[in-house]
Amino acid sequence: MADVVDCVVIGAGVVGLAVARRLALAGREVMVLEAQDAIGTGTSSRNSEVIHAGIYYPEGSLKARLCVQGKELLYAYCAERGIDHRRCGKLIVATSEAQRGELQNIARHAAANGVDDLVLLDRAQARQLEPALECVAALHSPSTGIVDSHGLMLALQGDLEHAGGMVIFNAPLVHAQCGAEVDGVSGILLRTEDGTELLARTVVNAAGLWAPDLAGRFEGLDAQHVPKAYYAKGNYFVLSGRAPFTHLIYPVPEAAGLGVHLTLDLGGQAKFGPDVQWVEHADDLLVDPARGDVFYAAVRSYWPALQDGQLQTGYAGIRPKISGPGQPSADFCIQDAGVHGVPGLVNLFGIESPGLTSCLAIADEVAGRLA
Repeated sequence: MADVVDCVVIGAGVVGLAVARRLALAGREVMVLEAQDAIGTGTSSRNSEVIHAGIYYPEGSLKARLCVQGKELLYAYCAERGIDHRRCGKLIVATSEAQRGELQNIARHAAANGVDDLVLLDRAQARQLEPALECVAALHSPSTGIVDSHGLMLALQGDLEHAGGMVIFNAPLVHAQCGAEVDGVSGILLRTEDGTELLARTVVNAAGLWAPDLAGRFEGLDAQHVPKAYYAKGNYFVLSGRAPFTHLIYPVPEAAGLGVHLTLDLGGQAKFGPDVQWVEHADDLLVDPARGDVFYAAVRSYWPALQDGQLQTGYAGIRPKISGPGQPSADFCIQDAGVHGVPGLVNLFGIESPGLTSCLAIADEVAGRLA
C-alpha cells in the first residue's frame, strides 16, 4: 500500500533543494527523492559557481527575471546564513575594435533586464583594475560574484530539514502514474527502484539533466509536453600558479555560451571555461587535454602573458539544454498544470545557467504557481 505524502521534489541539486525548502517553510510536508547518495552531484557541483548579474538573457524571459531577482535573494541569503561568497565583480572585455560596439549593446540589453550598474571602461580604466588584462574596452559588472555552491546546498538542506522536510538518497524514480487514488486521496503515484510507492498530492520534477527522461515515465502526462534533452558539455581547465586577476574576466559572448572566461574560486584558484561541446550522453564528463589548444588561444586574446604548460585539465559539466545545436538558447521551462493539465505536477526543464543564481527565485516561482 502506498504511503500518502503532501509534496515530493525529485532531485537534490541546488534548485530541487531550494524548491523543497521554500515549500517546507510554507508549512507543506516535503520529501526529496535523490537518485544518488549525496546532494548536488550533477550540474550543481560542476559549474563556475558564479552569481550572475542577469546581463545577457532575452528581455522578458524567465532567465532574465529570475536571475535578477535571484541574485538579490542569494546575496541576502548567503549573508544571513554565513555562506562563503564574494561580490568580486567581472569585466566583459572587447579584444578588438569590432567588439567595442557590442559592449554598448550588452549594456543597453542589461538595462532592459533591470541591471543598471554596468560601467563602460576604456582600455586604461580596465587596466587600472586589472593590469595584466589586454583589451580595447570593457564593461564592469560590480554585482557579479562567486559562491560556495556546496555550502549553499548544505544550508538549503539544513533549512528544509529544520522545517520538517527530509531528503531520501539512493531513491531513483522508475515510474509515476498521474491521477491515481489511494484511500480516497488523489494525486500522483510514484514508484522508486526498490519498490517503495508514494502517493503525492504535489510533485516537482527538478531532476536537471534527467528531467525530460523522468517526465517521460509519467503515465498520464501527454508526451507533447516533454521536450527533447540536449547535452552541451562545458570543459574547464585550471591554472597552475596564481592568477594576476581579482575580477572575473569574460570575453564578448558566443552563440551557445559565454566564451572561455576566467573565473576564480573563493581560494583564489583560477579556472577557464566552459567551452561548448555537444555530446550524446549526460555522463560524458572526461576532459580531452587536446582541447587545451583552443583554450590557450582564447585566453591569450585577453591575457597574452599566459605561458605554455600553465593550463591543466580540470573538470567538465553538462548543461541541461532543451534546445540543440544551431537553435536559439531556450528559456527556463517551468511547466505547471495550466500547460499540461496534470494537477499538482510541476516540471522544471532546461534549468541551465543561471539556475544556480536563480535558485531561490525559481523556488518562489514554483511555490506561487502551486498556490
